[in-house]
Amino acid sequence: MSVDLRGTKKILVAEDDPVSQRMLQSFLAKWGYQVIAVSSGTEALKILEGPDAPPLALLDWMMPGMEGPEICREIRKDAERPYTYLLLLTARSQKEDLLKGLEAGADDYLTKPFDAQELRARLHVGRRILDLQHHLLAATDELRFRASHDMLTGIPNRGTILEAVSRERARQIRDGGSFGVILADIDHFKEVNDTYGHMAGDTVLKEAACRMRSCVRSYDSVGRFGGEEFLIVVPAGDVNSTTAVAERIREAIAAQPVATEAGPISITASLGIAVSTGREAKEVLRSADEALYYAKARGRNRVEGFDTSVVPASLPRS
Repeated sequence: MSVDLRGTKKILVAEDDPVSQRMLQSFLAKWGYQVIAVSSGTEALKILEGPDAPPLALLDWMMPGMEGPEICREIRKDAERPYTYLLLLTARSQKEDLLKGLEAGADDYLTKPFDAQELRARLHVGRRILDLQHHLLAATDELRFRASHDMLTGIPNRGTILEAVSRERARQIRDGGSFGVILADIDHFKEVNDTYGHMAGDTVLKEAACRMRSCVRSYDSVGRFGGEEFLIVVPAGDVNSTTAVAERIREAIAAQPVATEAGPISITASLGIAVSTGREAKEVLRSADEALYYAKARGRNRVEGFDTSVVPASLPRS
């Protein structure tokens, strides 16, 4: 596998000796690095803690303001920031001193006077480590996404959207107020699969999710609840605002046919809403579920809130 070293060619050189700094700049520029040169430890730390910090740094051990090992310790305190590969340059050759530098957080060290080709090789090792870490973080992010999202639609999965409901309930207990939930179900979805095939059905689900997301606010949550059902969480929502969101979703889904490889497919959705003003999350979800069944019973392609006095005994589910 080839090593992707893009983005790791920027390097900080912190060296207070003008001759050594110019020599380092000359070598590094010849090797294709973009050099940022400073002459004090204070300047070096400011750059390394900045928003566009270089991923590689050559730090002289002895500098005004702050020594190289001190900089290493400060950088390593923040475990959340992108990793910086730190290489100490030092005239010290005692084993105790070198161990002190590594314990401070340096990744490597090079004793002065240094050999140019050895420096180049050590920097290449640093770039390779940074690249491996980049791929590891990307793989971790992908695993995290797969664990929390529905792979077909790209929206939060059942577990994640239920966590959003739990968070709203916890916020309500803490701060008061209300929140709304909407259960949406694609009408006659089994007929879509039976008539046009499952590939077309998948396209319908993906497009439905996309249309739902386009109708909600940035702090609302849309998740796939299961099959052709979707759950929308409306923070601080009351009956009116939750109904308004649900109506926007209903209109967006029915607005135009979904383009699929099997041809355009017209779809609608039925939606049930419920608002919590102190009830447990399970009770709110149960009410939204029953309101959804009521919307099905009254002809589909509609939004309903739960009312126990008018819900029929037998409720359709598709």
